[in-house]
Amino acid sequence: MRPINRLDSKLPAQSMQTYSIVAPKGTHWRKATCAEVDCTAHAKGWKTVVDESTSLGARQAAYIRNTARKGHRESREAGLTVFTFSAGTTCFTEHEVRTDRPERYLITGGDHRGNPRGDRTERTPEAWVDDFASHQDRLAQASK
Repeated sequence: MRPINRLDSKLPAQSMQTYSIVAPKGTHWRKATCAEVDCTAHAKGWKTVVDESTSLGARQAAYIRNTARKGHRESREAGLTVFTFSAGTTCFTEHEVRTDRPERYLITGGDHRGNPRGDRTERTPEAWVDDFASHQDRLAQASK
Protein backbone atom coordinates (compact mmCIF):
# COMPACT_ATOMS: atom_id res chain seq x y z
CA MET A 1 0.00 0.00 0.00
CA ARG A 2 1.26 3.46 -0.88
CA PRO A 3 2.18 5.66 2.11
CA ILE A 4 -0.01 8.67 2.78
CA ASN A 5 1.73 12.00 2.41
CA ARG A 6 0.57 14.59 4.90
CA LEU A 7 1.70 18.12 5.57
CA ASP A 8 2.94 18.73 9.09
CA SER A 9 0.17 20.45 11.03
CA LYS A 10 0.94 23.73 12.75
CA LEU A 11 -1.92 23.14 15.21
CA PRO A 12 -2.40 20.49 17.88
CA ALA A 13 -4.83 17.65 17.13
CA GLN A 14 -7.44 19.06 19.55
CA SER A 15 -7.67 22.16 17.35
CA MET A 16 -8.55 20.11 14.30
CA GLN A 17 -11.86 18.79 12.95
CA THR A 18 -12.40 15.92 10.52
CA TYR A 19 -15.34 15.58 8.13
CA SER A 20 -16.04 12.09 6.84
CA ILE A 21 -18.68 10.16 4.97
CA VAL A 22 -18.60 6.49 5.92
CA ALA A 23 -20.33 3.23 5.06
CA PRO A 24 -19.05 0.81 7.75
CA LYS A 25 -18.51 -2.78 6.68
CA GLY A 26 -20.53 -4.22 9.56
CA THR A 27 -23.70 -2.25 8.83
CA HIS A 28 -23.56 -1.11 5.21
CA TRP A 29 -22.24 -4.22 3.43
CA ARG A 30 -23.37 -7.84 3.17
CA LYS A 31 -22.04 -11.03 1.65
CA ALA A 32 -23.08 -11.59 -1.95
CA THR A 33 -23.14 -14.45 -4.43
CA CYS A 34 -21.04 -14.62 -7.57
CA ALA A 35 -24.19 -14.08 -9.64
CA GLU A 36 -25.10 -10.90 -7.73
CA VAL A 37 -21.78 -9.25 -8.56
CA ASP A 38 -21.44 -10.58 -12.12
CA CYS A 39 -18.29 -12.48 -11.14
CA THR A 40 -16.24 -13.22 -14.26
CA ALA A 41 -14.75 -16.41 -12.78
CA HIS A 42 -18.25 -17.72 -12.06
CA ALA A 43 -19.56 -16.71 -15.48
CA LYS A 44 -16.65 -18.01 -17.58
CA GLY A 45 -14.82 -20.45 -15.34
CA TRP A 46 -11.18 -20.12 -14.25
CA LYS A 47 -7.91 -21.90 -13.58
CA THR A 48 -5.94 -21.98 -10.36
CA VAL A 49 -2.28 -22.93 -10.77
CA VAL A 50 -0.34 -24.11 -7.73
CA ASP A 51 3.23 -25.26 -7.14
CA GLU A 52 2.88 -28.27 -4.86
CA SER A 53 6.64 -28.33 -4.24
CA THR A 54 6.13 -25.41 -1.82
CA SER A 55 4.30 -25.68 1.49
CA LEU A 56 1.81 -22.99 0.43
CA GLY A 57 1.11 -24.75 -2.87
CA ALA A 58 0.69 -28.09 -1.11
CA ARG A 59 -1.83 -26.55 1.32
CA GLN A 60 -3.71 -24.84 -1.52
CA ALA A 61 -3.94 -28.08 -3.51
CA ALA A 62 -5.08 -30.04 -0.43
CA TYR A 63 -7.76 -27.42 0.25
CA ILE A 64 -9.07 -27.56 -3.31
CA ARG A 65 -9.09 -31.37 -3.38
CA ASN A 66 -10.43 -32.06 0.11
CA THR A 67 -12.28 -29.06 1.50
CA ALA A 68 -13.45 -26.63 -1.18
CA ARG A 69 -16.17 -28.93 -2.57
CA LYS A 70 -15.98 -27.31 -5.99
CA GLY A 71 -16.06 -29.49 -9.06
CA HIS A 72 -12.84 -29.22 -11.05
CA ARG A 73 -10.51 -30.94 -13.47
CA GLU A 74 -6.91 -31.42 -12.46
CA SER A 75 -3.87 -31.53 -14.74
CA ARG A 76 -0.11 -31.01 -14.63
CA GLU A 77 1.71 -28.41 -16.70
CA ALA A 78 5.44 -27.68 -16.43
CA GLY A 79 5.62 -29.23 -12.96
CA LEU A 80 2.65 -27.24 -11.66
CA THR A 81 -0.83 -28.46 -10.77
CA VAL A 82 -3.64 -26.78 -12.71
CA PHE A 83 -7.15 -26.89 -11.31
CA THR A 84 -9.74 -25.95 -13.95
CA PHE A 85 -13.18 -24.84 -12.76
CA SER A 86 -16.06 -24.68 -15.21
CA ALA A 87 -18.50 -21.81 -15.69
CA GLY A 88 -21.18 -21.75 -13.01
CA THR A 89 -18.82 -22.84 -10.24
CA THR A 90 -18.84 -20.54 -7.21
CA CYS A 91 -15.42 -18.89 -6.99
CA PHE A 92 -13.16 -18.56 -3.93
CA THR A 93 -13.65 -14.80 -3.53
CA GLU A 94 -15.87 -13.61 -0.69
CA HIS A 95 -17.98 -11.05 -2.55
CA GLU A 96 -19.75 -8.17 -0.82
CA VAL A 97 -22.31 -5.60 -1.92
CA ARG A 98 -23.62 -2.44 -0.33
CA THR A 99 -26.90 -2.57 1.51
CA ASP A 100 -29.52 0.13 0.99
CA ARG A 101 -28.48 1.92 4.18
CA PRO A 102 -27.42 5.51 3.53
CA GLU A 103 -23.90 6.68 4.34
CA ARG A 104 -23.17 8.25 7.73
CA TYR A 105 -22.05 11.89 7.70
CA LEU A 106 -19.69 12.48 10.62
CA ILE A 107 -17.85 15.42 12.13
CA THR A 108 -15.11 14.30 14.50
CA GLY A 109 -12.71 16.25 16.68
CA GLY A 110 -9.03 15.81 15.86
CA ASP A 111 -7.34 14.53 12.73
CA HIS A 112 -5.19 11.57 11.66
CA ARG A 113 -3.20 11.93 14.90
CA GLY A 114 -6.27 11.16 17.01
CA ASN A 115 -9.39 12.63 18.60
CA PRO A 116 -8.20 14.01 21.97
CA ARG A 117 -11.58 15.55 22.78
CA GLY A 118 -13.43 12.32 21.99
CA ASP A 119 -16.27 14.14 20.24
CA ARG A 120 -18.21 12.92 17.22
CA THR A 121 -21.39 14.30 15.71
CA GLU A 122 -23.56 12.66 13.09
CA ARG A 123 -25.40 15.00 10.73
CA THR A 124 -27.87 14.83 7.90
CA PRO A 125 -26.18 15.19 4.50
CA GLU A 126 -27.49 18.73 4.13
CA ALA A 127 -26.37 19.82 7.62
CA TRP A 128 -22.96 18.18 7.09
CA VAL A 129 -22.42 20.08 3.81
CA ASP A 130 -23.53 23.33 5.43
CA ASP A 131 -21.24 22.83 8.45
CA PHE A 132 -18.32 21.87 6.18
CA ALA A 133 -18.83 24.98 4.01
CA SER A 134 -19.09 27.23 7.08
CA HIS A 135 -15.95 25.69 8.55
CA GLN A 136 -14.04 26.21 5.27
CA ASP A 137 -15.22 29.81 5.18
CA ARG A 138 -14.04 30.40 8.77
CA LEU A 139 -10.63 28.96 7.85
CA ALA A 140 -10.40 31.16 4.76
CA GLN A 141 -11.35 34.28 6.75
CA ALA A 142 -8.84 33.45 9.52
CA SER A 143 -6.01 33.08 7.01
CA LYS A 144 -6.52 36.57 5.56
